[in-house]
Amino acid sequence: MKKGVKIVTIGGGSSYTPELVEGFIKRYHELPIRELWLVDIEAGREKLEIVGNMAKRMVKAANIDCEVHLTLDRREALKDADFVTTQFRVGLLEARIKDERIPLSHGIIGQETNGAGGMFKAFRTIPVILGIVEDMRELCPDAWLINFTNPAGMVTEAVLRYGNWDKVIGLCNVPIGAVKSASDVLGKPEEDLFFKFAGINHLHWHRVFDKDGTELTEKVIDGLYAPDANPGKVVENIKNMRFLYEQVKHLKMLPCPYHRYYYMTDAMLEEELASFKNEGTRGEVVKKLEDSLFELYKDPNLDYKPEELSKRGGAHYSDAACEIINSIYNNKGTVMVVSTRNNGAIDDVPYDSAVEITSVIRAHGAEPINFGKFPPAQRGLLQVMKSMEELTIEAAVTGDYATALQAFTSNPLVPSGDLAKTILDEMLEAHKEFLPQFAK
Repeated sequence: MKKGVKIVTIGGGSSYTPELVEGFIKRYHELPIRELWLVDIEAGREKLEIVGNMAKRMVKAANIDCEVHLTLDRREALKDADFVTTQFRVGLLEARIKDERIPLSHGIIGQETNGAGGMFKAFRTIPVILGIVEDMRELCPDAWLINFTNPAGMVTEAVLRYGNWDKVIGLCNVPIGAVKSASDVLGKPEEDLFFKFAGINHLHWHRVFDKDGTELTEKVIDGLYAPDANPGKVVENIKNMRFLYEQVKHLKMLPCPYHRYYYMTDAMLEEELASFKNEGTRGEVVKKLEDSLFELYKDPNLDYKPEELSKRGGAHYSDAACEIINSIYNNKGTVMVVSTRNNGAIDDVPYDSAVEITSVIRAHGAEPINFGKFPPAQRGLLQVMKSMEELTIEAAVTGDYATALQAFTSNPLVPSGDLAKTILDEMLEAHKEFLPQFAK
């Protein structure tokens, strides 16, 4: 592997790809990439060509010795790969919009990775990621899989549990935004702070310490959530509803932005319903933003990542993926927040499940830093959501209707009973093209 690295990106026509290429370019002195293969499907051919040609311009402008290949043949690309990154969306943005609009039409949360929409994204995605793993087992059995396809935690657990593939790390940009936010509040550089994250993807909590070991979590809580605070936005795609200060103070930990769906469900639903009736769901907004990004990417003189990409909602994903690869390749021991096997780091969830946790990244993968037990408020929600994830993954793999209904019933954002069944049936019909496992 030290002779030069071959990296394959599945979902290479994504609007995020320029950030990925930028990340590889700036690490080229440590991470000598000889080949970058961008892979997509026929429906993504046009975007692959647009963003792929831009990637070639970026590499040329950086004057590095790296060949960029574009292909619709996944197996051709995977042969002898060292690292595989995944950033695909089964059903494209049209599927996301259905995931949002159908639940909202029944008066419940419609969101990309939470509630009914998040479960259906998992149903569509998990069979595809397991197919990729089977190809990797044959064509690049020593490769690492770095996944930032959502729902990242469930995808990672499916690879570990059903794909029996240990060389996988899942990634999300939300912890990166949380680190930047705390650093701003404290007026301290990120490198002078230590962040202890634990939970599952889009449902983690964290504590903050300075380099002397003094805990600063309550100062950050006050700076972000006190009644007179003016917090900035951590992620682009979630409305910045204020948390209830007294509740967060009781947690003695910082919630992630997605906790608003569980701690402030009424306000979040009201906001989503208003958007649904007026400017459209987040997916519809993103579709317009993506269209404008790809118009930018067509510019034959554009050979760098445009600033407009930061509005897309997934900023920093790709750069973090590059750093994971760099840390594995060079055994750097970088401390990062990733989805990986629990291995007992969190007492409150199964030993072999995937958790999102502060970890040390070395040549043999991610070593989660021990967290221990959660207090009751965090533990209860975490265990409910982890059981929902397990049911969702099982349903995605087996196509069993009763398991899918049980997953719906266990999700706090989906009402139980007849309404759950109605929404499940409607979404199964809407997405049947991408859910062959349920057509038995």
